[in-house]
Amino acid sequence: MLTALAYSADSGFYGGYYGGMGFGWFDPTYILVIIGLVITMLASANVKGTFNKYDKVRSRRGITGAEVARKILDANGLYNIRVERVSGSLTDHFSPKENVIRLSDSTFNSASIAALGVAAHECGHAVQHQVGYVPIRLRNGMVPIVNICNTLSLPIIIIGIILGATNLAMAGVILFCAVFAFQLVTLPTETNASSRALATLRDMAILDEEELKGTRKVLSAAAMTYFASAASTLLQVIRLLLIVQNSNSRRRD
Repeated sequence: MLTALAYSADSGFYGGYYGGMGFGWFDPTYILVIIGLVITMLASANVKGTFNKYDKVRSRRGITGAEVARKILDANGLYNIRVERVSGSLTDHFSPKENVIRLSDSTFNSASIAALGVAAHECGHAVQHQVGYVPIRLRNGMVPIVNICNTLSLPIIIIGIILGATNLAMAGVILFCAVFAFQLVTLPTETNASSRALATLRDMAILDEEELKGTRKVLSAAAMTYFASAASTLLQVIRLLLIVQNSNSRRRD
């Protein structure tokens, strides 16, 4: 669920690499990197804190995350998808290529309302694939392109600035925008998976209305990590634009 923060790390790398470039020893745009870092750290702390709070609330039915995942998958005819355990906390994910939902140590054998929400969320992704949900198909198709753009953007921007080739540097920034586009597509994918999870937990009578309130808070906190990641990347795009623009202005002077 927390994969949203993966690309934020790349943004931090860009921030560190560009420290001082185009602005001498003092780079006022670095404040954008700091703001982005604070946003993602707060979102990460919030989801962990919210999960830990409701991980202490045991569901009345007492079934585990793994059992709930199996029930939801079978109810949707997804008998071919396995449910496996993976080490770590909040490392839960669905792998469509392997047809497997991997639930973390904090989810697999836990009967808490937080764990059941996480398990149902991952099942939501499996159902999205089954019904051909457009955003998740688009996101999966973008992955190889985004990886290439993310790898090439930094060298292109640097070379463009060194050579004074503004158009080349701007091309690098545009390539980096692919990361932001990927995160925008991810937002409806994740929020829809959570909506499906909550509806399924209610319709299958796995959680009652009171329990769903806590589960909804957990999934909402998780969704905020994706919004935080997108905001952080947008700030980085703005920073790169300012750096390229400033470099071009200095050369003209």
